[in-house]
Amino acid sequence: MRILTRQLYTYLYRRNIGHPHSRKFSSFNGRDELSMEEEAERKIGWFFKLLFAGTATMVAYQFFPYMGDNLLQQSVSLLQVKDPLFKRMGASRLSRFAIDDERRMKIVEMGGGQDLLNMLVAAKDDRTCKEALKALVAISASDEAARSLHQAGAISVIKSTPDSVEDAELMSYKSSLLKRFHELNLGTS
Repeated sequence: MRILTRQLYTYLYRRNIGHPHSRKFSSFNGRDELSMEEEAERKIGWFFKLLFAGTATMVAYQFFPYMGDNLLQQSVSLLQVKDPLFKRMGASRLSRFAIDDERRMKIVEMGGGQDLLNMLVAAKDDRTCKEALKALVAISASDEAARSLHQAGAISVIKSTPDSVEDAELMSYKSSLLKRFHELNLGTS
């Protein structure tokens, strides 16, 4: 068994122990071998880092394309679903996205204003009405968007929304929208 072990050891770890002179005349020494190994490890390490970064970028591109217009479009699409929960989620998203005039107009151009008005007409509970009115308030902060909502018939829809005794916030959204249209002289009659 010892002989077999010794033969396996010499086979796996071959060294020219019997020929020490051949190493003296070689221009290649142990330090060069170590530095080459370190350099190879460093290059392979950078390769793996770049491979990981590229993979992470591709995964992020696949899983997070929902920024910008895509997310706005999905939010507008949620308004067209029959379930009031999804409608409220879409309206809530739109109210958060309506932070500047450009985004407000983008929402109106995608049909979000008309969908919010349709949601308000079809709303059967106060929570759905409140979210729709909240989103309309956020969108109507832009003069152009408010004019587009007026052309879509927002005033008559808002006035036909039933008053809520329980939810004062709904009434404040409703009155602020009517006040906003009055400020723009869009006719609240």
